[in-house]
Amino acid sequence: MTYSKNIINTVTEDALVELLRAGDNDGYAILYDSYSAMMYGIIKRIVLVEEDAENLLQDCFVKVWRNVQSYDATKGKLSTWLLNIARNTAIDFTRSKLYSQKQKNQNLDTLVNIDTVSKSTSIKVETIGLQAIVKKLTPQYRDVIEWMYFEGYTQQEISDTFGVPLGTVKTRARLGLQELKRYFEL
Repeated sequence: MTYSKNIINTVTEDALVELLRAGDNDGYAILYDSYSAMMYGIIKRIVLVEEDAENLLQDCFVKVWRNVQSYDATKGKLSTWLLNIARNTAIDFTRSKLYSQKQKNQNLDTLVNIDTVSKSTSIKVETIGLQAIVKKLTPQYRDVIEWMYFEGYTQQEISDTFGVPLGTVKTRARLGLQELKRYFEL
């Protein structure tokens, strides 16, 4: 069942979390309608293969269903928690043996006929204005945030790839997220 934007907009984040914790099917439907496109967009940026991204999105919602009791509103917004689940699920998949085997065993059609048209109905980062807000960050923080959240790098990979000490990467990520939080509070 798909809910209208009016119904979705009237459910507060706290009320939605309570519905989810109670195992309410309508709560999960509203969650899916509200956040699936955003989560799919993050997964698709990291995984690139549409079929894998769709399966991972389903895995994310199963993780939410199993772990909704661990969500803590004092640590961040529901959307941030969901994006981290999506991002981590996609990154874990790219590190899996299955993904490695799929990369090694690509068929000729995949290599010759590359689909350049995105079939995704996801919300692009540019559409929701997030990229414009990230561009306002201090340059060193912006780089780390873009690498982590838009390119799918882990903090260790950023350190290794760009030659920045791991402690510095962690500090810049933390300060960048704090700076982003101030922009969202305006």
